[in-house]
Amino acid sequence: METNTFSYWERTAFIDDADVIIIGSGIVGLSAALHLKKQQPLLKALVLERGFLPTGASTKNAGFACFGTVSEQLKALEHASEDEVARLVDYKWRGLQRLRENLAGADIDFQQNGGYELFIDGEQAKAECCKNQIERLNKLLKDTTGLTGIYSPADAKIADFGFKGVCAMICNPYEGQLHTGKMMRALLDKCYSEGVMVLNNCAIGEIKSEGSFISLATNQGNFKTGQVILATNAFASQLFPELKVIPGRGQVLVTKPIKGLKLKGTYHFDDGYYYFRNIDGRILFGGGRNLDFKAEETWDFGHTKAVKNQLIKYLRDVILPDQPFEIDYWWSGIMGFGEDISPIVKEVEPGIFCAVRCNGMGVAMGSLVGEEVAELALGSK
Repeated sequence: METNTFSYWERTAFIDDADVIIIGSGIVGLSAALHLKKQQPLLKALVLERGFLPTGASTKNAGFACFGTVSEQLKALEHASEDEVARLVDYKWRGLQRLRENLAGADIDFQQNGGYELFIDGEQAKAECCKNQIERLNKLLKDTTGLTGIYSPADAKIADFGFKGVCAMICNPYEGQLHTGKMMRALLDKCYSEGVMVLNNCAIGEIKSEGSFISLATNQGNFKTGQVILATNAFASQLFPELKVIPGRGQVLVTKPIKGLKLKGTYHFDDGYYYFRNIDGRILFGGGRNLDFKAEETWDFGHTKAVKNQLIKYLRDVILPDQPFEIDYWWSGIMGFGEDISPIVKEVEPGIFCAVRCNGMGVAMGSLVGEEVAELALGSK
């Protein structure tokens, strides 16, 4: 597209002279924009988003305000030190508090109903192993987060929730849930109120340093800026292949309202690969990418028969046994993963910074990751 496509009015009010352009209007991108304006109110921040709504997972996740189950922490300890795992849990916990601070007064439907890890029949040995590690994990995480009694056995509650085929359960009273759509609308409203411009349907084709400025070629025309922040998470390697971010698709369903629904809280099982919660008298249920990791390492939204069938089976046999339900609709989101448990926040090229790879924990980490990359950009000037 020609660079003179925009009118004088469009250029002077929307396009020209952005000090920083942020690519991606998800939690990380908007949090980075807010922090930039908080630190330097006169700075001109522009956010470019390739989709009609944020592309990826920020408006497509399950709305879990969580920081990891016992089995997930034990898995992380297989690849990282105790200090690293504890530091990351503290990071997620502080990130959740920062998200709520940033959106104080906004209705994001936050509820702290607790989180539960379920162990299915046949996983008795795994359940006992996890229970045996509760004291160790509680001490480790208390030393960093200050939280006491994070994990505790909760087998007595299995019957109350109406589950079938569940042999054990572990509770975390500090976990909560929120309305992802309301959260993102509140973040957008906050950005608008601070003078941040957000332009949608603007896909980036190329980023190029041009001496004193950086140019961005998009499907809507060309932009130029002093600095760029890449906050596209799973899609980061499309622009910078050297960034080691692997896409992971999460397939999700929501039922129609269920009469007398007993569930309240967030629930995980199978090392966190399956997750469900209550929302408006319905059940939201997602996961199953571990059935075929390679098939789910994709940038394509959509569904597979194998995952859909497995989710329906668990819903029918374990979560809502002997209870009629109807699935209202399905969707999917694309998360960003990697071998390292920490996100990537760094300068990719002079003046170009990235904040990506939230490993499926964007709600928990996104606010602090956005602030961290904003500080990195401000410190380089």
